[in-house]
Amino acid sequence: MSQPTQPEADAPQPQDPTAINIELSEEIAEGEYANLAMIAHSNSEFVIDFIRLMPGLSKAKVKSRIILTPEHAKRLVAALTENIERFEQANGPIKAQPNDSPRYPMGFGGKMGEA
Repeated sequence: MSQPTQPEADAPQPQDPTAINIELSEEIAEGEYANLAMIAHSNSEFVIDFIRLMPGLSKAKVKSRIILTPEHAKRLVAALTENIERFEQANGPIKAQPNDSPRYPMGFGGKMGEA
């Protein structure tokens, strides 16, 4: 009676022809913190600037700019919506500022407190 043969560890494995090999450098993997996004668009592209705004400073720095086609922008919105729904199912609702208040991230740029 023969025993079943095990594939060699170094033998090439069958690959999914639809799989995408994505590389992520260490520098990009660290990420950039942003607490503000500015969005502009033309008839052919959406431009999203991710910005870090520090409290009390009038100058902010764009940390990353992403340029998308309109189709990819719509896919991004759908993916974000799906992921926010999953997050809220697991963690509860995300609190959002009321629409009538200024739209500053985390209260930045709003009224200054007094001591």
